[in-house]
Amino acid sequence: MLSYFKKKNPLDKLESKYKLLLKEAHQLSTTNRSKSDAKIAEAEQVAQEIEQLKN
Repeated sequence: MLSYFKKKNPLDKLESKYKLLLKEAHQLSTTNRSKSDAKIAEAEQVAQEIEQLKN
């Protein structure tokens, strides 16, 4: 229960955001390809931020 109140570190937040963007991109891929591509581009930017934090 205490882990519920524990704050996430920046790396965990970025990884959650990355997964969410990829999920949204997958859902949009069936209806609107250009919006899907935009979400994938956003996810790639987040992936680069994750790599910068890891180094």
